[in-house]
Amino acid sequence: MNASTLSSAAPSSARSARYHLWRSRKDGIARWLIAVGGISVIVAVVLIFFYLVYVVFPLFMPATAELSASGKRPDWERSSPVYSAVEEQQEVGTRITADGAIEFFHVSGGESILMSSVLPGVDGRLTHVAEAVEHNGQLAVATDGGQVFVIRLSFETRFDGGVDQRRIIPDFSFPFGDQPLLETAGEQITALALSSNGSGVALAALDANGHVDLLTATQRENLMTGEVTLDSSTLSADLGYPVTTMAVSGNQRWVYLGGEDGSLRVLRTSDLQLVQTVELDAGAVTAMSMLLGGISVLAGTEQGIVFQLFPVRDENNEYSLQRIREFHESSAAIRSILPEQRRKGFATLDINDRLAIYHSTAGTVVYSRSLEEVKPRSAALSPRADGLLLEGLQGQLALLNIQNEHPEVSFSSIWQKVWYENYSEPDYVWQSSAANNEFEPKLSLTPLVFGTLKAAIYAMLFAIPLALMGAAYTAYFMAPRLRQWVKPGIEIMAALPTVIIGFLAGLWFAPFVEHNLAGIFTLLLLLPPGVLLSAWLWQRFAGSLKSFVPEGYEALVQLPVLALIGYAAINIAEPLQYVIFGQELRSWLSNEAGISYDQRNALVVGCAMGFAVIPTIFSIAEDAIFGVPKSLSNGSLALGATPWQSLIRVVIPTASPGIFSGLMIGLGRAVGETMIVLMATGNTPIMDWNLFEGMRTLAANIAVEMPESEVASSHYRVLFLAALVLFLFTFVVNTGAELVRQRLRGRYSAL
Repeated sequence: MNASTLSSAAPSSARSARYHLWRSRKDGIARWLIAVGGISVIVAVVLIFFYLVYVVFPLFMPATAELSASGKRPDWERSSPVYSAVEEQQEVGTRITADGAIEFFHVSGGESILMSSVLPGVDGRLTHVAEAVEHNGQLAVATDGGQVFVIRLSFETRFDGGVDQRRIIPDFSFPFGDQPLLETAGEQITALALSSNGSGVALAALDANGHVDLLTATQRENLMTGEVTLDSSTLSADLGYPVTTMAVSGNQRWVYLGGEDGSLRVLRTSDLQLVQTVELDAGAVTAMSMLLGGISVLAGTEQGIVFQLFPVRDENNEYSLQRIREFHESSAAIRSILPEQRRKGFATLDINDRLAIYHSTAGTVVYSRSLEEVKPRSAALSPRADGLLLEGLQGQLALLNIQNEHPEVSFSSIWQKVWYENYSEPDYVWQSSAANNEFEPKLSLTPLVFGTLKAAIYAMLFAIPLALMGAAYTAYFMAPRLRQWVKPGIEIMAALPTVIIGFLAGLWFAPFVEHNLAGIFTLLLLLPPGVLLSAWLWQRFAGSLKSFVPEGYEALVQLPVLALIGYAAINIAEPLQYVIFGQELRSWLSNEAGISYDQRNALVVGCAMGFAVIPTIFSIAEDAIFGVPKSLSNGSLALGATPWQSLIRVVIPTASPGIFSGLMIGLGRAVGETMIVLMATGNTPIMDWNLFEGMRTLAANIAVEMPESEVASSHYRVLFLAALVLFLFTFVVNTGAELVRQRLRGRYSAL
């Protein structure tokens, strides 16, 4: 008998040992898999962070430049250049001299390509050459006899030997004929300005006696022959003050005159009347040019200060020239200002041969260095602003290769108010692209961050009361059998795709709210007292009916009450709004209260995104409340507390770590939500807490603009910066939430 018992115990003991060994191995495998999964998630998050930093980092790299000798032309030492230029590929340069010669040459080496007279058959020396504001290759050329001609430089690219053998053919022509467009009284011209935008021409010249002549013309082109004709008129005026420089605005409405007294005067082109004088208080104006687009005028003074000014519209719809920015990099008189042809940047050269490169929108000095080793007497900025061609006193050529990819990005342009052209005051603006080449990028992330917070706050205001109160009732008061249906039903809402919610919010809910706006607010007013009244009536008079409604099922009685209140609110709102406001509520908001209303607004987004956030907050909070030990609530009830008091003072404090986690996870989802905001708002990046205005969030902005952005451009990298800001925001919020949760857990763990 004993032997039999021992023999049967031996196999059982062996099986038990194998079972425990196999279980320990499975536990070890599971432990390692969980560890590897957790570490992989952390590594993935860290890699995402470093990739975002990698893409964003070049935005804040300083500009660099490298100066290299390009060649030497000893014959140039005897001729003085009045104009220099370099084409886009930095292969062909242009040089116009005072003796009337124009030469195209290879930038590398300086060998001549084509040399001719600028004005064949015209005697005299050239005194001034002015480039058109639009950078379309047109130049105004003035002779010492007071004649002004307009020529156009052109560069044709040919690939006669294949794509690997590029050849650039330079030439010049007379777009408006080879006769002078403007002739002064014979005095030598001291200042010259040209604006030619394809539909009109404005040409201004100032002579040594302070006499200004202005030609304005409408341009017409024969579609059959291509011949261009001008319908022109000329105005003249004698100035009673000394003028050093001149510029014409791109819209050809204003003539700007820089004076020896440090003032900048504005004349109307329609009658040459003085309309404004702006005191710069920085010495004589020594150089002046129009910024890209012809809106802003740049004025350099003998103290080395460069001012940016542009017309600003006031409350009376009148324009006045305003000082917008000042740049103080140079300490000597500015002798030339070279605006970029594709960005709102410019370069300056002072009399001490110091070069400075600025960006107007960012308000920063991008690059600065001395060119004393070259001692340039002329400088030409390439159309891409990636090279500066310099000619020295002995005819030597030098090329400054510039690496300046993202000058428009600075801390102020991203986060602070910026005074943009055509704006009446500084503002936060996001507008990354436009139809014209003169567009000033507006890359402020502030309205996007504001829109993100606005959408999240309105969504949480809608979701928190419903989710938390629903979780408390479901976990503490509701019957278990009913809870088994309600809780999964709400949780399954989280599986509904947000694109469907956004689709319904934009195409159905937004028009519904617009047509029933008064009903929505009436519902908000009637719902709380209606629910309380129905609960009081049920408690007071429904004695016999209570036997048919088991304990914990009282919420079902409220469903028809809620439907009845909603129906009543929608129906009584129509006549009620005419009684109170005399018109529709939406019209009253716009006409009387001055509150604008967009169909897709924050109210729609708050409700739609709150609907998507409710399941997350509800599920976590309900689990936390339901997980509170029954001994705590039973002990509270035994001491005489009511169920409501037990819930508020015992259960909820104990479950507060879980409730807080649910709120933070819901907030994180609301901040990062993309499709609902994308489809249910107008995506307008404005900073307004108005409930009836839309917004644009960081996530929606990335989704909208990333597919259309040029890879590695400033726009592209700023979008990645927006993603990095969103990443850091959620990281900080979640980290802070975890710290608060741990503190709450430690505080209430002793209960």
